[in-house]
Amino acid sequence: MDFLRPAGWPEALAAKARHPAAVPLAGGTDVMVEINFDHRRPEHLLDLGRVAELHTWDTDGDHVRLGAAVPYAHVIDRLAAPLPGLALAARTVGSPQIRNRGSVGGNLGAASPAGDSHPALLAAGADVEAASVRGTRLIPVEEFYTGVKRNALAPDELIRAVRIRRATGPQQFAKVGTRNAMVIAVCSFALALHPHDRTVRTGVGSAAPTPVRARTAEDFLTAALAQDGLWETARPLPPSVVREFGQLAAGACRPIDDVRGTAAYRRHAVAVLARRTLGWAWDAYRAGEGREALCA
Repeated sequence: MDFLRPAGWPEALAAKARHPAAVPLAGGTDVMVEINFDHRRPEHLLDLGRVAELHTWDTDGDHVRLGAAVPYAHVIDRLAAPLPGLALAARTVGSPQIRNRGSVGGNLGAASPAGDSHPALLAAGADVEAASVRGTRLIPVEEFYTGVKRNALAPDELIRAVRIRRATGPQQFAKVGTRNAMVIAVCSFALALHPHDRTVRTGVGSAAPTPVRARTAEDFLTAALAQDGLWETARPLPPSVVREFGQLAAGACRPIDDVRGTAAYRRHAVAVLARRTLGWAWDAYRAGEGREALCA
């Protein structure tokens, strides 16, 4: 196994072009586990640790541009205001050591359906910035996941950054695990209210071959909030609306039975998480969080 260690971004792209099968290594929290258990034995490892721009972020404008190697700990400590849903999800990742090494870019590259950042990225609205020696393109995050641990990157492409919409309203994330900490999700759910354009977005993790949005649930809730004038009045949500939202969210799942949980349990749990996150987010909205966006 050869170890490639570029000093900068152009050198990294050139190395990836020469060795398309090279496995990128940033935090290494997923890759090194696979190598240690002999689940993967690549001919080349591409260490991106010295590529400084991957460790930076930009909060100007309507989006946050998050470098691919920015660790979860920085998202929690420094970006919770513009990216509250992602910060909540980052808090559930592994241990403090993992949160100091692992990154959203690495999570995207692994493309596991159980990755904790995926539902929050889907709910917030994100684009993956993919680059190669041929140029740069933006991939909507819902189009990035192509199968179990598969993504839309071309063989010569690397993830440079993730562009995520700044929050204009409350965002929530919750997951179910087999224990309280350092656990792979049995299922997870993220919800984001976008008062500026009066829409709702969701993300579901570990309940389908890829992370998915519960689009039918989103459309139902968006219509219910508009029809009853709830964005303007911030009245309590009718219980029937909350129940239906949960059931529609569960309907977006295509789960399997595995050692962490059954398919039936995952559907039930997603419905519960959808109702709870909606309740928490709407309570925050009623308290004033994001309501000023209606006038923006």
